[in-house]
Amino acid sequence: MTDDLSRAAAARGPAIGDDQAVLAAVAKLAADRFAPRAEEYDRKAVFPAEDFDDLFADGLLGVTVPREYGGLGYGPQQRHTLPLWEMTTTLAKADLSLARCWEGHTNALVLIDALAGPEQKRLWFAGVVEHGEKWTAWSGEPQAPKPGETRRFGTTLVPVPNGWILRGSKAFATSATGAQWAILLVDPESSGGARRTGEAHGRLLLLACDLSDPTVTVDDAWWDPIGMRATVSHAVRFDDTFIPRDHLIGGPGSFFDGQWQTAFVPHYAASFLGGALAAYEYGLAYLKRQGKGGDPYVQQRVGSMAVNVETARLWLRHVAGLWDEGRLDEARIAGDRAWHMIVQLTRETVHHVIHTCGARGLIRPSPVERILRDLTLYQLHDNDDHVLATIGRAVLGERYDPSFHRL
Repeated sequence: MTDDLSRAAAARGPAIGDDQAVLAAVAKLAADRFAPRAEEYDRKAVFPAEDFDDLFADGLLGVTVPREYGGLGYGPQQRHTLPLWEMTTTLAKADLSLARCWEGHTNALVLIDALAGPEQKRLWFAGVVEHGEKWTAWSGEPQAPKPGETRRFGTTLVPVPNGWILRGSKAFATSATGAQWAILLVDPESSGGARRTGEAHGRLLLLACDLSDPTVTVDDAWWDPIGMRATVSHAVRFDDTFIPRDHLIGGPGSFFDGQWQTAFVPHYAASFLGGALAAYEYGLAYLKRQGKGGDPYVQQRVGSMAVNVETARLWLRHVAGLWDEGRLDEARIAGDRAWHMIVQLTRETVHHVIHTCGARGLIRPSPVERILRDLTLYQLHDNDDHVLATIGRAVLGERYDPSFHRL
């Protein structure tokens, strides 16, 4: 980042404590700059770098950095959750891929805030606030190959003096070509990342990796999906990458001990809502322009859409309130409920838009075509059947895992 951007961040950033000013600044950026860029980022499948430059220039890149380190102090760790999720909804309304990269960045900073030591925080937060460095977090190490796939994913960690040597690869590495730092979730004894919870619970490590290391390489041919293309969630390989011991965040198992994934589950749902809102607003404008407002079937579908998006907002507000009040056990399972409910609400909303607008509503430059593709892929991030079963186990008093929904 240039010195000009650093000066702009200090001069133009919204005042700390003025949430409405922050949200208004994000909304203006999203409408004026991010939404117009979204189609090109999607077509080219490239990281939304200009969007992040704009967020930094407006003093918004460090929203989950604590105030004492120059940030805005948003997020569940700081007990100021809803403004963060509302920001994410606004970004997702412009571009779901941008919102996913943003989630990875802000969630990584929440983990640093919660688990890192004072010197780590001073160094890494300064990189974000002063220099516009972007973070992400990677766990993905799918163990079973899909049909026709020969490549295997997984990492191994070898202890050496003052750190570790990392070998292997991760998939679904969001922001692979855009971030400067990644928190790697690594099991030192077995491949599988974080989702093999039964085995890795007490030993999973969070390791900060400098992605400028030449031993870290990106396979940009791997990520060629139907949607979420601009997340550039490529496969990444580590060829004897040295991770210094002072890049260990927290202790073994601290990610699971704090059940940190549960703080991020409803954050994903905030993005889903943003995508549905964009489709909904496009649909309303389309229907009014076409003079279809008198059709009773259109009226029913529009009524359903309006109730859906408002219900999703209420769910996010409810869960954010539980986090901010410190009612953590309630917040964790409520976050699963919100995620499941918002998946259904947003999926239904987009399909109402499609059915009322017809085939022309899926022809570019309509954003609905991209939103449909993006939501279809992104809502597979967690398995809705397992999430719903987790909710059922909680109600029945059975043992459950609110983080990754497996026992």
